[in-house]
Amino acid sequence: MKIAQVAPLYESVPPKLYGGTERVVSNLTEELVRRGHEVTLFASGDSVTSAELVAAAPRALRLDETVADPMPWNMIQLEQVREMAEQFDVVHFHVDLLHMPLARSLEVPVLTTLHGRLDLPDLGRFYRTFANHPLVSISDSQRAPMPPVKWAGTVHHGLPLDLLPYRAQPKGGYLAFLGRISPEKRPDRAIEIAARTCMPLKMAAKIDTANADYWRETIRPMIEAHPNVEFMGEIGEAEKAEFLGDAEALLFPIDWPEPFGMVMIEAMSCGTPVVAFRCGSVPEVIDDGVTGFVVETLDEAVAAVPRLAELDRRTVRRRFEMRFSAARMARDYERIYEGLMFWPHLRHRRTGRARRSFVPSPEEEALAGHRGAAADSRATGKTVSRHHL
Repeated sequence: MKIAQVAPLYESVPPKLYGGTERVVSNLTEELVRRGHEVTLFASGDSVTSAELVAAAPRALRLDETVADPMPWNMIQLEQVREMAEQFDVVHFHVDLLHMPLARSLEVPVLTTLHGRLDLPDLGRFYRTFANHPLVSISDSQRAPMPPVKWAGTVHHGLPLDLLPYRAQPKGGYLAFLGRISPEKRPDRAIEIAARTCMPLKMAAKIDTANADYWRETIRPMIEAHPNVEFMGEIGEAEKAEFLGDAEALLFPIDWPEPFGMVMIEAMSCGTPVVAFRCGSVPEVIDDGVTGFVVETLDEAVAAVPRLAELDRRTVRRRFEMRFSAARMARDYERIYEGLMFWPHLRHRRTGRARRSFVPSPEEEALAGHRGAAADSRATGKTVSRHHL
């Protein structure tokens, strides 16, 4: 198939530092190329990809100090997509809202993966307006606040199996917190857990301008008051394997409807279990008592830390391989792309291109005996990525 992947311009693909959506787009793009598809990636010019790159901006907007307003760059990207759309069998958007009027007018099948929270008050009216546009959720829980829309499926994120290697013997003896410093991520809970368990805590996190006051007034004083807590700032992909692999556990103490939580499967890739609060996607991602512990209170989180020794890091890694590989993610999207051709309101769109056969990955062949059957995604709204093995 000839597939367009349209990524946000805020970060490069993959991102240099923090950037969950762009990392997902990179993993999906590279796996689709490996499986024999012709992929065009619409992203910032500093992106690195084996697909054809079409750049609306020379570099990631967040890291470009010359960019005062992102809107012109986003509009340039949409115009590039419009001009090239007839070349593709499917156009897959990973951006927020601006593309919807354009997507409605394109004469090729289109799809949007929703990567963010959907419980914001203005979004209900918006998605009712564009109710026929095919959507993909990244967890079943993400759908809860939405009005009736056209769900094409749920696809959990996936990672290349060799990106973050398994580490059987962690060397650090610490708990890890990785992500953003923000109230909904609850870094204060992570610090409290470390304080009450007398465990060292390493925090690798991004501080957005919007959360500068929260950092200055709440989190930094807490860190300064606890000598067992180390703040490392924002780290890149190269440092992540060691940071997560050497941890006894990842703390994921969120207090918001997390749509997915990429860091959880990044930790699992290393064999590192996760102690996570029961919010949003957490119960879908963490197999309680197998890949970590799902808790509801601070007391339960504190009690879970001594129980980490009960978990087998090899089992954590194996469960990651079965449920959260990039190959599984790409396979799920292939089914959805094919299913779009049968949507009644998309049948008038040109879909007559010859398609390349799908090339199975080595991990697919190795894990063939462990797979669960994925649900058919053709306009049914059923999950296609839930493999509870």
